[in-house]
This record gives sequence, structure tokens and C-alpha cells, in this order.
Amino acid sequence: MSGPRFEPVRTVRAYERIVEQIEEAIESGALCPGQRLPSERDLMGQFSVSRSTVREALRVLQARGLVRSRPGDPHGAEVQPFTPAELRKSMTMLARVDGLSLGELVQFRMVLDASAGLLAARLRTDEHLAEMEAAVAAMRAAAEAGHDEFSAAEVAFHDAVARAGRNKLVQICAEVVRSIVCDLAADEIAAAPGRAALTRRSIRRHEEVLAAVRAGDGPLAARLSRQSVYDHYAGHVPAGERPALRALLE
Repeated sequence: MSGPRFEPVRTVRAYERIVEQIEEAIESGALCPGQRLPSERDLMGQFSVSRSTVREALRVLQARGLVRSRPGDPHGAEVQPFTPAELRKSMTMLARVDGLSLGELVQFRMVLDASAGLLAARLRTDEHLAEMEAAVAAMRAAAEAGHDEFSAAEVAFHDAVARAGRNKLVQICAEVVRSIVCDLAADEIAAAPGRAALTRRSIRRHEEVLAAVRAGDGPLAARLSRQSVYDHYAGHVPAGERPALRALLE
């Protein structure tokens, strides 16, 4: 009679328990950005471990971007504010290693950009509009300068739209997904034939999104944002994945 297969039991090292407890304290809000952990000596006493164990735990926490630590600092490690760096690292790894396709990434970007445009149309201020206008002007100026300059201006536009929507999670996810999609498709887009025509169409689409946001028309801003991403990337997505993208345009 066959039974379940069990894996060997892994001994948990002391530093891992320290990491778990400090992570839980940060996640629960018991430790906030800017606050400091106890000194290494105090941590040794509280956890009943050696200095090397404490330093290994702090090294892991620092590598995860949770604290900033210097060995022997009498003030203790400082808890760091959240940054999208770890999320970007994880999503990039997922895209490159675990089979997340360009089509799936583009589809998610269509969702995010549409949501950002919808929110921006309802919540934007005059300052946000000025940022978007400046970014579109930079896109026009960079149209003949090359792919990198134009892309930087385009990124500035989308960042401004996301900020106008005032949702930090949308901002972070949009930034991460946009950077991954750009990295994966940059070479193909830069070498695409008819580059000048594509650039002009992209500028026109961004002008239309800006006009919709300025007019407060959220549904139109969302539809135009989805269409803009589709127009820019659909030709670089395998044919079998394009129906999923077109579904978001209907």
C-alpha cells in the first residue's frame, strides 16, 4: 500500500526565527519606518543568541530592503520605508524564469493603465495636468532624438497619470509592469519598421488621453489608454495571445 511521500525535515536556524519575528513586527506596524531596532547587544540578550547570529539576521533583513544596518552600530538597525524594489525583483524573476509571457504582461498593463486613466480623470489637479502636458511636450521634442529619449518622456507621462490617480498600489504595479514590458520588447520596438509613423501615432494617442483626463471623462481615458498599449505592443505579442488583448478592447 502506497502512502504519501514526505520531505526531509529542515532544521530552522536561529537567525531565521529572528528574521521572522522582526518581519512580523514590521508587517503589523509594531515597528515603523524610521524607527530603530535594539542594538546588537540588546538583540543578543532578547533572543539569547550569539552576535554572529544577530548579524546574519540583520544581513538578511537588509538584503530584503527592510532595514539599514551597520555592524556594531550602537543605535541599532533602522527600519526602512517600503520601496517597489523587491516587488520589481520578484515580478522580473517571474517574467524571465517562470514563464510569464509578454502577452500576459501587456494585458495586465492594459488593465493598469486604464484604471490609472479612469482615476486620473476624476481626481487630477491642475498640477497633475501640467505634469502630463510637459511630458507630452517632451515626447514631441524627442520624436526625432531616438528611442531612449522618447521612451523616457513617455514613461514620465504615465507616471504623472498614475500619480494623479492617487492610488499607491496602482502606481507601484504600473511602474513595475511597465519597466518589465519595456525591457522585454525594447529591442524589437526600436528596430520596428515605420518607426516615425509609430511615434506620431503614439504622440497622438497620448494627446487624446490627456484631453480626456483634462475633460474629466474617465471611461474615455480608460478606453484610450487600453488602446494605446495595445497599439504599441500587440504586434510584438505571439498571434495566439492577441485575442486575450483584444478582449480588453471590447
